[in-house]
Amino acid sequence: MGKKQKNQQESNRKEFIFQKKNYLFMFIGIACMALGFILMSGGGSDDPTVFNPDIYSFRRIRLAPTLVLLGLGLEVYAILLNPHKKK
Repeated sequence: MGKKQKNQQESNRKEFIFQKKNYLFMFIGIACMALGFILMSGGGSDDPTVFNPDIYSFRRIRLAPTLVLLGLGLEVYAILLNPHKKK
């Protein structure tokens, strides 16, 4: 009878789906996406008749979107990561 109660208590114990490792990867992904969006901002001009070629810089065209996509990939990895899996 003691073993049944112990097994019921263990099965009734609620666990979070995500563990510390999942949240760490989620935070890194969010930070990476935020940095990408910050790098994408700016480059505009106050005068609409003046063209600013800085809008086509490497930072805005290549680096920032790559960081955003990397952050999204990290988010997917963090969601699919199973920390309970035994090796």
